[in-house]
Amino acid sequence: MARSPFAPPMPPNAPMRPAHIPAPPTAAAPAPYAEPSDRRTLVVGRGISVQGTVQEAERLVVEGTMEATMINGLIELIITHGGVFKGEVEVDEAEVAGTVDGTLTARNTLIVRSTGRVLGVARCRRLQVEDGGQITGRIEMLNNPAPAPAAQDVFILGDHSHGK
Repeated sequence: MARSPFAPPMPPNAPMRPAHIPAPPTAAAPAPYAEPSDRRTLVVGRGISVQGTVQEAERLVVEGTMEATMINGLIELIITHGGVFKGEVEVDEAEVAGTVDGTLTARNTLIVRSTGRVLGVARCRRLQVEDGGQITGRIEMLNNPAPAPAAQDVFILGDHSHGK
């Protein structure tokens, strides 16, 4: 994008990126559960229709229409009022105020707002449906994973009485 001829000259050490555009990620890997504002976010805006696959996103916000065969690896899915998601998606947390038509798997919590509709299959560990929210189809509650065996500090490998 060209600079306006009326813009004041930039200092020699000024960044080339406008302040409202975030810097690219550093070489260090991001934390697996970063704050929502730090997550790689894809927003499908109101009035926009997208069809295809999503890769490398951690957070998906659908205000328009999104159609996908399978999306996994997301941490958070938000379908806003008026937004439509068609297809299959697997996330940690999902909040639906629009419409999901297909299969939605929330490994943790699924929240269906008062304007939300889930059509098809909804799988989740925890479910919250506000008054007016709708689920039409099948609900499958995910079981908590079996607790991992406790690690022991002392291991007894054999009889230590030595014939006493």
